[in-house]
Amino acid sequence: MSDNRGKPRHRKRRTALVIGVPATLAAAGTLAYGTVFGVFGDDAQPTAQAAAPAWATATADGFASVNSLGQNGTYGGRDGKTVTVTTLAELEKYATAAEPYVIVVAGTITMNPVGKEIKVASDKTIVGAGTSGQIVGGGFFLGTGVHNVIIRNLTIRDSYQGIWNDKDHDFDAIQMDGAHHVWIDHNDLRHMADGLIDVRKDSTNVTVSWNKLSDNNKTFGIGWTENVRTDITIHHNWIRETEQRNPSTDNAAHAHLYNNFLEDVPNTDINSSYGNYSRGGTKMVLENSYFQGMKNPVIKDSTAALVQRGNVFSGTSGRNESGGTAFDPKTYYPYTLDKAADVPSLLKAGAGPSGSIGTTSTAKVAAATTLTVAKDGSGQYRTVQAAVNAVPANNASRVVIAVKPGTYRETVKVPSNKPHVTLQGTGGSRKDTVIVYNNAAGTPKPDGSGNYGTSGSATVAVEADDFQARNLTISNDFDEAANQSLSGHQAVALRTAADKVLLDGVIVTGDQDTLLLDTAAKDRLGRVYMTNSYVTGNVDFIFGRATAVINKSVITLRKRWDGTSLGYVTAPSTPANRKGILIANSTVNGDVSAGSFYLGRPWHAGGDASLDPQTTVRNTNLSAAVKSTPWTDMSGFSWKDDRFAEYKNTGPGAGPASSNRPQLTDAQASGQEIGDWLGNWTPTAS
Repeated sequence: MSDNRGKPRHRKRRTALVIGVPATLAAAGTLAYGTVFGVFGDDAQPTAQAAAPAWATATADGFASVNSLGQNGTYGGRDGKTVTVTTLAELEKYATAAEPYVIVVAGTITMNPVGKEIKVASDKTIVGAGTSGQIVGGGFFLGTGVHNVIIRNLTIRDSYQGIWNDKDHDFDAIQMDGAHHVWIDHNDLRHMADGLIDVRKDSTNVTVSWNKLSDNNKTFGIGWTENVRTDITIHHNWIRETEQRNPSTDNAAHAHLYNNFLEDVPNTDINSSYGNYSRGGTKMVLENSYFQGMKNPVIKDSTAALVQRGNVFSGTSGRNESGGTAFDPKTYYPYTLDKAADVPSLLKAGAGPSGSIGTTSTAKVAAATTLTVAKDGSGQYRTVQAAVNAVPANNASRVVIAVKPGTYRETVKVPSNKPHVTLQGTGGSRKDTVIVYNNAAGTPKPDGSGNYGTSGSATVAVEADDFQARNLTISNDFDEAANQSLSGHQAVALRTAADKVLLDGVIVTGDQDTLLLDTAAKDRLGRVYMTNSYVTGNVDFIFGRATAVINKSVITLRKRWDGTSLGYVTAPSTPANRKGILIANSTVNGDVSAGSFYLGRPWHAGGDASLDPQTTVRNTNLSAAVKSTPWTDMSGFSWKDDRFAEYKNTGPGAGPASSNRPQLTDAQASGQEIGDWLGNWTPTAS
């Protein structure tokens, strides 16, 4: 985009374009580009030679996704090998190993002796193969300090010893004592001697989702501690034909329950004594759940807090309580509520084991193809573009282009007829694999047909839907100082003009117009989700008309070619009635002068007055480089006529609400979450 520091004018450059705890990623001014790329754990990046199916790399939502206790989210064994087990000995061998593993349980494994609980070690994913994975007569135990564990898609059943209120057999399906970052998802847990799930002794950062819990007395207990430390999310679970602990939540610092279905079926041998229970020092938020026929559906101690919103009660009786002040879950992670009235049908259809998880043998889960690129000839291709060219047109399944470490000086284009492509660096750091070129808008094309223009200057251009890039650097190293005679210094590193683009663990670096987030056409949706990444530039270096989220990332401000510091972070050109650019849970900093950068300005591309540009910056740390009046006009269009706002930013560059610095209200912010931007798309690495 043009510098446009002089008199405002309408631009005629071109007519067509494109979730954790909100906390400071680092102190302002200390994350200068090129020195701190380990802040997101670069050294832990997997060296992947083949693509794993999406279920093997899936990560948790809710409190299990929050960065705490030295663990950034819950991803289980995705960085290790995938093994298939069919015997108890094999399951125990890999579940207790020190190394990370994705363990696929194929068939029924019977515990011996009855009640045996395998002591699971950290960094494990234990997943049932389709609907066939079953554990009979026992379960799993996660002890003190065990972390980053996923238990999915299993049926765990039948340790029941014939005593309904059994005090002698502590045979749980899943028990954790002092564990953290655990995700329990899409399981069928039933008919155990004690609890189906016990979250005990300060276990925290736990998410329990999309499970069926049934045919049990003591269903789901949380507590067994005098401390108030546990953070837990419980959503989309179908709890039916259970008596107590549905769940019972004692001394939880934050308990978020939503979209659960509690059902007491009439005229059966099992009758509910109570539903959701907030005990001790618990702070509970209970939203959009459905209670059918439950006795005492929601109860609380006088010392506990319980906030209810949007729940449905049908045929219930007895206590239904609330009171006190709890917390706002959206300050910790994004989530989207389903309508409470829809919950029973959703969970009857979707809770419990799924045939598409844990298997690559169904039509729904096609195996990915991997193409290897290496400059030294040790791969299938020497250039990234050659590998892209080898992807079949209109491919129906994922193709991973694994790029070995090195600097690849080339331009790359992924055309619109090649969807489902992943570019993945295979080095130990995102700095090890670099795709770089130096075209600018004013650079003449070799064939003499004119200049490249801004969009044509991109080092990497993505026009295909469902594209992903991970663990690499994309750069435009055009030298402005050495090319002052050239007209048009806009130099794009990455251009996307597609929908469902995931950028995870990447560096995108340049100067002016670094990251162009476009759509295939003005009337086409183009969603982009960037996370755990770095973007560097100075003038309008995040721009375009896409619906784009930049989350948990570092935006580094760079001086101009002449050493000055004036710059603009964003320049959205959003169509009306569509979401623009959202920067959330991130850091904006750089080695530039204080008060020298605007957060954004409205780009009405081609002078199009029908556009309604939008940038929201929320829950982000702003360095002193950000101006106290962070928005400005562009090309004769006032930013005040468009959509620019902040919410709960921190750091020396943050400031109070004023006519020149609009801040969202809490109510407005609730409609400007990551989920509002992404809609029905849940970005998943594959």
